[in-house]
This record gives sequence, C-alpha cells and structure tokens, in this order.
Amino acid sequence: MYYIVTGAAGFIGSNLVKALNLRGETNIIAVDNLKSADKFKNLVDCDIADFLDKEEFRKKIQEGYFDGLIKAVLHEGACSDTMATDGRYMMDNNYQYTLELLNYCQTEDVPFLYASSASVYGGGGVFKESREFESPLNVYAYSKFLFDQIMRRRWHKRGAQIVGLRYFNVYGPREQHKGRMASVAFHFFNQYRAEGKVKLFEGCEGYTNGGQLRDFVSIEDVVKVNMYLLDNPHISGIFNLGTGQAQSFNDVAVATVNTLRQAEGKDALALEQLLESGIISYIPFPDALRGKYQSYTQADIGALRGTGYGEPFLSVEQGVARYVGHMLKAAQA
Repeated sequence: MYYIVTGAAGFIGSNLVKALNLRGETNIIAVDNLKSADKFKNLVDCDIADFLDKEEFRKKIQEGYFDGLIKAVLHEGACSDTMATDGRYMMDNNYQYTLELLNYCQTEDVPFLYASSASVYGGGGVFKESREFESPLNVYAYSKFLFDQIMRRRWHKRGAQIVGLRYFNVYGPREQHKGRMASVAFHFFNQYRAEGKVKLFEGCEGYTNGGQLRDFVSIEDVVKVNMYLLDNPHISGIFNLGTGQAQSFNDVAVATVNTLRQAEGKDALALEQLLESGIISYIPFPDALRGKYQSYTQADIGALRGTGYGEPFLSVEQGVARYVGHMLKAAQA
C-alpha cells in the first residue's frame, strides 16, 4: 500500500514526505511537475518508492492503475502564485485536478487530505470555516474556494475521510525554490545576510509601517497537524491551520534579525533600535497589491481544537528563530 503525496517536491509536500519517512514509511509515490527543476533538491534526503509527473499520475488514476494500492492521499499540488493571471491553468490545476482526486478517493475508500488556503477569506476580518466569511480576492483564492464549496455540497455523501486544511502564512525549511512567493522570514534572512538590513512594506489600510498582521505558522506545526489527521481517519472537515494568534511583519523581521545578530555575537535589539540604526526600513506599498492583499489574518482554530488536537503552536519568535538556525546551518554546510 502506498501513500500518495502530490506537490511532493514543493514546500509543504516535501516536508510531509520527510515526516512519513521519520515514521518509517517509504512506500510513497511522489507526484509533482518539475518544470521548476530546482525543486528536486527538496527530495534528496527523502526515501520514496517512485516519482511521477503530475499529468502521468492523472492518467494512471483515470486508468485504474492504483486501484486497491493506496493507503492515503495527501494532496499539496497546486499553483500557489497568488498573482498569477492564467485563470484556465489555475482552475485546471487547483480545482479540476483536486476534484478528480476527491472522486477517486471516495470511490476507492481512501483518506484524502488536501491543501485549501486562508486566501478564501479575502479581506474580511473573520476567519472561521463558514461560507458567510469567505470572499476570495484573486483567481488562486477562487480556485481553492470553489473546491471547498463542491466538497460541502457532497458532504452528506462522503465515505472515506476528507480533510481540507486552510493554511495561513506557512514558513520553514524547503521553501527556497518558491522565489518571490517564499515566506517573509526567508526573504528577511537573505536580505540581512546580503546587505545587513531588511526592508518591509509601509503601512496600508490603516496599519502602521510593517504593522500588517498575519497568522504566521511554522511548517513544523503544519506537519504535526497533517500527521494527527492521518492517525485519526474518523475526522473529516475543513479546518483552519494557523496558530490562532496574528503577529506583525515587524515581529518577523525583529525575530529574523536578532537571531542572526546573536549568531554574530551581537546583542538583540528592540524594533525602535533597529529602526534608528537603519537595519529595518520601509518601502512604498506596491500598487499592484492594492485591493488584493490581506492586511490581517488570524485563524479561528476552534474547529481544529474541537477534534481533540491539543498541541501548542510555535510563536513567531520561537518558530522563526528555529528556521533561521536551520538556514544558517545549511548556508555553512
């Protein structure tokens, strides 16, 4: 029996493959599109049974190649560029592909865990898994939103486990291939290492400079929740996956810079001191993002907690420090 991990060479997918390996699982079919070839590096330290291109995998599923052979599907494969404008590709890749897998898993009685997104909430201020709070701002968010709606329509007919995880701002190891879509912690780390300073967006929509608030969640916690749900196939639903506590971009910058300063043998500094010294500064908010940007997100994790998941989540200060330490170690290897 095989675990199928789609988007397996990507950020979240590769971390899930590694987590399965740490549990002794190596019968894993890794599925991805390696058009961005550098993603292969995320799987170098992982053990898998086979790798399939996404389109080849879709064909094999339709032909019944894996019938009776799948233990669970963790579907992380998606176009995650929130600024992408090719709506046809987005809807095929994020919506139709996911729908095909849902249909297959229900027919085969296979647990199906898929990546939804906090982007479905748009610019609203309530982040609870309910239709009235959902208003996507771009086609990426709409593709995720639409599949969630289809899943809800079929909810009463479900057989095997179906779980949609609305990821908030995930950061951590194995995201280096994402370029501009990588986390701000990743970009701050590289900015400071290259220039000795970091730049944040100025305020917008009533928020102070660097004061926009997001629910930043460590990949470590994302993996833990996925493994918990795999271990509890009786649990189904759409769940927010964030910490439940919004923090500012300034907090991420301060945590990143101070972890690097301490590695250099320097004292940690408060935000005001970092601003005075020019280590943190602000750039104009991009016009291209106006009206398409979430200035505030904070997951309501009541539904997830209601399943019995009681593990604490890492704060920005804890998680970013661990992530920066990981990147420093990798840079020095």
